[in-house]
Amino acid sequence: MGAIVLRLDRMMADRKISLNELSTEVGISKVNLSKLKTGKVSSIRFSTLSAICDALDCQPGDILEYDPDCEE
Repeated sequence: MGAIVLRLDRMMADRKISLNELSTEVGISKVNLSKLKTGKVSSIRFSTLSAICDALDCQPGDILEYDPDCEE
């Protein structure tokens, strides 16, 4: 069975924004944002996803990706 993979690190690199900058702009801790960036979470709140998309000027599909070959 596949898995949803977070591509936040790629989007942050594309936008040239640091973890500290995004953390401040989104209003979540660097620790939680780091967990999102590295994919070490099992869920994400829609409000957090909306804030990240707003800060990065992107769509949820730019951050979330379905990988049918990935094992959770």
